Amino acid sequence: MILLELFWNFFQIGLFAVGGGYASLPLIQSRIVDVNGWMTLTEFTDLIAISQMTPGPIGINAATFVGTRVAGIPGALAATIGNVTPAVIMISILAYIYNKYGQLRFIKGVLGALRPVVVALIASAAVTILLLAVTDANQVFNWTSAILLAVVALGVFIMQKYKWNSLVMMLVTGAAAALLYAFGITF
Repeated sequence: MILLELFWNFFQIGLFAVGGGYASLPLIQSRIVDVNGWMTLTEFTDLIAISQMTPGPIGINAATFVGTRVAGIPGALAATIGNVTPAVIMISILAYIYNKYGQLRFIKGVLGALRPVVVALIASAAVTILLLAVTDANQVFNWTSAILLAVVALGVFIMQKYKWNSLVMMLVTGAAAALLYAFGITF
């Protein structure tokens, strides 16, 4: 029964994941944390980090991780297949429609109308991630996390502006973290 629940929940996530993984993060959080209680909010934050570190789309990585955690390898397969199935069906239908009717003004209008929706979904995910990054498990503002977030944002800006090598930046930040840890500052 749990395999069917995993499949169905991730099928719903895949069905409404318009705009990609980041846009679907609030929906993933709702299904995993709020509705089913398969993870806490703190564990969900870790899930986001793990899903971004591993290759592949964030929705697939999240499905695989949650499925494995809840029901082992069969759970990972059920959740991942559930997440992918709506996309395969929709893309097949949309490809057929676009190939047959893509030059019609109505189709171009529908595609144009979806752009602002996707932007709003991504903005919602960004706000959710920002709030998760600067609050602790009790939803209390954490100054250390906020300062760390600002430093990371500054580092990314400097890396982009001056074309620094990302490997060098990771080594520098790793050394800085080790130095802070040596002085008893933890995050």
